[in-house]
Amino acid sequence: MTLETFKKPVDAVIATLTVIVMVALVCCVVWQVFSRYVLAEPSTITGELARYSMIWVGLLGAAYTVGLQRHLAIDLVTDAMGARGRAAMGLLINAMMMAFALLVITYGGLGLIDKSFSSGQLSPAMRIPMGYIYFVLPISGVVMSYYCVLFCIGHLMDLIRPEQHRVGGLAAPGDHYEAVAAETAASRSASLNEREEPR
Repeated sequence: MTLETFKKPVDAVIATLTVIVMVALVCCVVWQVFSRYVLAEPSTITGELARYSMIWVGLLGAAYTVGLQRHLAIDLVTDAMGARGRAAMGLLINAMMMAFALLVITYGGLGLIDKSFSSGQLSPAMRIPMGYIYFVLPISGVVMSYYCVLFCIGHLMDLIRPEQHRVGGLAAPGDHYEAVAAETAASRSASLNEREEPR
């Protein structure tokens, strides 16, 4: 059983949830524009719902991007390292990300939810408790932490077996593209050789 087995179901759930919220966001914006310019009666509820949907899409998308290891990174130094160096750096980075996700996003989000419910804060238009809106913070933080744990385990495996280096014990994000590039170069070389043979 590989780490990919534990990662794919979470990927599917987060991706599906993000798409659903994004579709809701688009529908809200379309109805907002239609009600404002066609019906001349702008809907306040859809405008507010669109704002909160954008928050959910941003945080769920951030969690999903952590799982893909696609956040902005300067990899000039790590690319120059050997397999063990890249694994150690990956372990350090993911451990720091997990600490941030747990302490700031998850713990801080839970504190914000608690304060929101205790103060009775309601959204202006829909009149729903703001704690439900903030609930995406601990969800996103827990998912980020889960991904970071998987990648930390994988990087530990990479430190033990550097000859089988795979980012976080999973297929490295660039592996697919490198494989495609290698196949393309091989096919071009073969076609050039075929053209040169008759000559």
